[in-house]
Amino acid sequence: MRAAAVVITRPRAQAEALAPHIAALGLRPVVFPLLDIQPLDDSTALQATLHDLQSYAMVMFVSPNAIDAAFRHIDRWPAAVAIGIVGAGSMAALARHGLDTSNTHIIAPASAEKTDSEGLFAALDENQFKSQLPGRRVLIVRGPAGRDFLSEALQQIGVQVEHVNAYRREAPVCDSAAVAQLRELLDIDSVWIITSSEALGNLMQMLAQTSVQAALGDAVAKIRQKKIIVPHPRIAAAARLAGFSHVTLTGSGDERLLAALQSDP
Repeated sequence: MRAAAVVITRPRAQAEALAPHIAALGLRPVVFPLLDIQPLDDSTALQATLHDLQSYAMVMFVSPNAIDAAFRHIDRWPAAVAIGIVGAGSMAALARHGLDTSNTHIIAPASAEKTDSEGLFAALDENQFKSQLPGRRVLIVRGPAGRDFLSEALQQIGVQVEHVNAYRREAPVCDSAAVAQLRELLDIDSVWIITSSEALGNLMQMLAQTSVQAALGDAVAKIRQKKIIVPHPRIAAAARLAGFSHVTLTGSGDERLLAALQSDP
């Protein structure tokens, strides 16, 4: 999947971490975030909740962003508290904070094709852990407006579910610099890495703006001709619904993403 540029649309910190690995393949990475991750305006509730971690049977993190945001307020993870995550990116995020399966009970979907809330809930059963949860407290750490599947599924088996927001998400500002970068990326052979449906939505909204259309012409038609790489079937479905026809589904993990970049068109 050789191209003049590989556009990384993750939040900036994650995009810049991936860029050197893409450059090592002989490709040109371009960081173009479609989501901005910002700290909470008031972290009082988050800090109070995280200081009481030992009272939970499990803490579930919905994304690497949730992990990184939470661990700004965590000095030491309580050994008796299990962790639930949904993908390889979250496992890498935990490792950055000194946690792995050798020192912490971590439950994650076994299949790279099931890296979502449904996959994590299934993994609880596969790891014989679901039966330990009824009547106990489980904390879900997320951004605002997270999906409700996990909450509903856990409540149905008698779990006391609590939530806490660890960060906030914002759409990037579409200023003159962003429009200039978009012009270049739309005019050259570029492959786009899109790792969330929200980021995809932000891209389409950005391109549909009157000011962008005036500067770039039919930007929506141009982006639909680009090859995009996505890690999850839900994002692939959203991309096809948005009019993309060149969609590569890799499954979770940067190694699969990098392998797709090395493959033939």
